[in-house]
Amino acid sequence: MAKVLYITANPFDETRSYGMAVGKSFIDTYKASNPTDEVIHIDLYKEHIPHIDADVFQGWGKLQSGQGFEELSNEEKAKVSRLSELSDQFVDADKYIFVTPLWNLLFPPIMKTYLDSVAVVGKTFKHTEQGPVGLLTGKKALHIQASGGIYSHGPAAEKEMAHRYLKVLMRFFGVEEFEGLFVEGHDQMPDQKEEIKAAAMKRAEELAKVF
Repeated sequence: MAKVLYITANPFDETRSYGMAVGKSFIDTYKASNPTDEVIHIDLYKEHIPHIDADVFQGWGKLQSGQGFEELSNEEKAKVSRLSELSDQFVDADKYIFVTPLWNLLFPPIMKTYLDSVAVVGKTFKHTEQGPVGLLTGKKALHIQASGGIYSHGPAAEKEMAHRYLKVLMRFFGVEEFEGLFVEGHDQMPDQKEEIKAAAMKRAEELAKVF
């Protein structure tokens, strides 16, 4: 049995978002094909994801210096504990599905906040004399990205930074098996938007059966 994190960063559901509709097609098909797997939906707009701020750095510093957890302030305890929960959950999973829109050439800010919470030395990567080494080997990830224009290829591809960032970060974590599924161009080609959505949903179902 595998543990799967279905991580979405969109304020809208599948009735208003093409990306979320494609994500739902994927995860519904995946569940049907893998009924014994545990699928956990992390809706980043409904979760408490602390920013890494002064409280967090101070709390981590105290713990690293040998102080006990009880010596942290209430704010430090709450934030450090929550970040530890998030990173432990991420490390414990076997597969990851990220669903995001492309906003201003990147994903929504809440996704970066979440990724910061799981990028933890000693959990997802480590430093060595040869450089950083990812600790999440043997895992796999998929990124479903929706955008009104076409950014996965063509003249605008160099401007796209969301999928490229996730690809680099997953490899940094040791997740070599990483794939992208794009539902794009529906604003650029509004007369084809339903065909674009349908094709992406079909592709999602195909990928889900072998993911």
